[in-house]
Amino acid sequence: MNLLATRASLLLQLRDHGNQSAWAEFLSIYMPLLHAYAMKAGLQDSDAADIAQETVRQVFRNIDRFDYQPDRGSFRGWLLTIARNLIRKHANKMAKGTPGTGDSNMLELLHQQASPETTDQWELDYRMRLFHVAAEKVKQEFRQNTWIAFWRSVVDGAEINTLVQELGMTAGAIYIARSRVTARLRDEVARLDVDVKPNGGR
Repeated sequence: MNLLATRASLLLQLRDHGNQSAWAEFLSIYMPLLHAYAMKAGLQDSDAADIAQETVRQVFRNIDRFDYQPDRGSFRGWLLTIARNLIRKHANKMAKGTPGTGDSNMLELLHQQASPETTDQWELDYRMRLFHVAAEKVKQEFRQNTWIAFWRSVVDGAEINTLVQELGMTAGAIYIARSRVTARLRDEVARLDVDVKPNGGR
């Protein structure tokens, strides 16, 4: 499978504003991510929802102009820039709306947007979001015991001997189940991630 072609095609699909499947996938990944980012930046829930929605609107309006060149900038980096600019505008507006006080919370919010920590958190949240979206899809492709063997051993960290008793599976079957699900999850995460290079690098 040509992963770069697959991801480039996803971006091409987004340029078709009528492609409901591509946009539904995009929203399932990025809307919760953008909302959480805005909440962590200190916004109220309703304001964070507005920021997420406006970010998506700007992507919708400007996706035709986004030039995908992985070595020069990432798609999610572009999204983060849009979201940061919207949060800055919101913070400025709120600070100006408090005459004589210069709302310290809003001013602090402005400074936070430029910190490396916010980028690191965005990256971590992005990876976690990709995993959960991929897991929801991949889970449907396996039998229940296979999925549980993977989840309990890899995510929960349960001992293999414990799972042998819990699931009535042999240790070998649990290892095989874990390996199969892990491999499939890696493929699905790679498919969803528009910023991974063909060899799996970043």
